[in-house]
Amino acid sequence: MVRLDRLVNVLGGYGLRLARCPIPRSTELGSVVLREEVGGQAAVGDVLLAIGAGSAEQAVRWAVAARASVVLVRDPGTVPDGDEPVAVVVVDPAVSWSAVAAVVYGLVLEGRETESGRGPTDLFALADSLAEAVGGAVTIEDRLSRVLAYSLLQRHADRARAETILGRQAPEPLLASFAANGVLAHLGSSDEPVFVPADPGHGLNGRMAVAVRAGRELLGSVWVACPEPLDGARRTALTDGARTAALHLLRSRASADLERQVETDLVLRLLEGTADAAVVASRLGLPPGPVRVVAVRAGLAGQERHAALLLAFDRATTGFGWSRPGRSALAADSLYTLLPGDDVAAARTFVASLRTAVEPRGTLRAGISAPAEAGDLPAARREADECLALHETRPADLVPPAYEESWDDILLQRLRTAAHSGRAPARGPVAELRRHDTEHGTRYVATLTAWLHAQGDPAAAGKRLGVHENTVRYRLRKMTELTTLDLRDGSKRLALTIELAALDA
Repeated sequence: MVRLDRLVNVLGGYGLRLARCPIPRSTELGSVVLREEVGGQAAVGDVLLAIGAGSAEQAVRWAVAARASVVLVRDPGTVPDGDEPVAVVVVDPAVSWSAVAAVVYGLVLEGRETESGRGPTDLFALADSLAEAVGGAVTIEDRLSRVLAYSLLQRHADRARAETILGRQAPEPLLASFAANGVLAHLGSSDEPVFVPADPGHGLNGRMAVAVRAGRELLGSVWVACPEPLDGARRTALTDGARTAALHLLRSRASADLERQVETDLVLRLLEGTADAAVVASRLGLPPGPVRVVAVRAGLAGQERHAALLLAFDRATTGFGWSRPGRSALAADSLYTLLPGDDVAAARTFVASLRTAVEPRGTLRAGISAPAEAGDLPAARREADECLALHETRPADLVPPAYEESWDDILLQRLRTAAHSGRAPARGPVAELRRHDTEHGTRYVATLTAWLHAQGDPAAAGKRLGVHENTVRYRLRKMTELTTLDLRDGSKRLALTIELAALDA
């Protein structure tokens, strides 16, 4: 089951558009149907695929007969208004009905499977059957050359295949070779298979590759290990297998999209506070015990401002629940991840893995909360946000701050923020000493700061400044003559320390 709003948002990514919506977008959809009669009665369902409809009016009539809330119709030109409570979604001519059906069935029928953590398709079974048909070892990869599935059949397997499977992605030198020889460009523009000759330097015995595409969009590719080009029935089997893989990948993407939505909703409930925090954490598959909140912001030079964050989110949520360290959600301009455990090094390793998704073209900064129980995650989120704000004042390549290590820096950052918003003292000893330093080239503010850091020890302050301790004493005496500075009062020393920390980073 899926809501109309979710269906429309996902289908929009495939070039479909909502042309008319007289019903609430919160309408729940639990079944999919084609136009047909069973036992003299029209088949009934919530979503009708109006295959063969000649116009929007005809498609809507079919939907009314099927008691459907939504009808999908091939681009009919103008969609007229009407009184029927049926939403009309227009299908792009470049997208096949097979692809549309795969997505819709995946979203509507596999929602419950996704919430329970079960996957919708078996790409490994497809790889095995395709390997038998073409007579060579098969790998199925996504559009970023990451391995999604591979066959058990090892015929014509080579070192390049082993490295690709072990690394879950084709090695960079091999990808560079494919790019230089035009293989990747061919996959991006053509549906015809391409042969890659043997390349002993990269451990390659030969490959036949074909794009996996839905409409105009490249979803991935299928690779067959073979010393010579496939022809005849084996070439046909490969192209047919690529079309089947497209349906699998579309359904997998739809299911993954649902899984991410369910995960996002549950994570945000924990971060915003909920009475059943332990139950929600259990639904997310988080083990009992402490959890850290990691807050992330990212940017890509010359790109739409959310592009880098989406890349980081994709990296954080790639893989099945059991294979991922945390659970993530996007909120406004930040990515939040809940990481089980209290090991700050593990949290920083996780951030480093996200950074690889945006570098070298972009930057990523993060903040890490102190460990917290499920019920305390709203406070941990604030800690992560403050650590992120602190990291944004520093170079991106520095390790992200963790709250228990950086609470003092965070407090000072709060003070600086308040001071820079116009609430800094315009008069008083520090302001007067700063003006004197500017006009006369003295170093009274630096000397006062060093003396306070040294807890009143002139020798330690002098060492910090690189001057003799008597110079420190002389400067302190001159300061008391120029201002109302009273260093004997503990409260005033504390106030001076705070003001200097807030105004001087």
